[in-house]
Amino acid sequence: MHQNTANKLNPRTSSPIITGEHLYADAINTILASASRELLIFDQDLSHGDFSSLQKYDLFQKVLCHNPNSCITVILQNTAFFQERCPRLFSLLKLYDHKMRIFETNETVKHAKDCFILADGQHYIKRIHVNQARFKYALNDRETVEVLHDRFLELLEASQNRMAVTKTGL
Repeated sequence: MHQNTANKLNPRTSSPIITGEHLYADAINTILASASRELLIFDQDLSHGDFSSLQKYDLFQKVLCHNPNSCITVILQNTAFFQERCPRLFSLLKLYDHKMRIFETNETVKHAKDCFILADGQHYIKRIHVNQARFKYALNDRETVEVLHDRFLELLEASQNRMAVTKTGL
């Protein structure tokens, strides 16, 4: 993270609304780096936040490799960007299918326009609207994470289509 960015982003203070795509991508890195056992991600399609980068791949891989009980669950409204523009993350899904799950929502929750990531039940980042780079994030904020976790479970319930990494057939 750039020195200027580190000064602007302090997740240990009260969580003001921050604006900017670059800052959003950096804050996601902070949240991903804080995870050691669980990541829960809800996003429209992962097109914001630099998810196709090598850095995001490394952070996802760290979570998957360093703890035998770790897991990553991602809920997307549309999986096309992930499949077509995130080949590194898709390769992790193939390799760690037993620890990484990708779901696509059904039509009942396609109207949701926010995004969020929860790490280890205590850290979060929440983008207020997918089309605006306005977000909040914090480390060690279990209260906010609890509320977002409940929402994640509701979204997961409306997401029965798990992305398959292998084609079935003869």
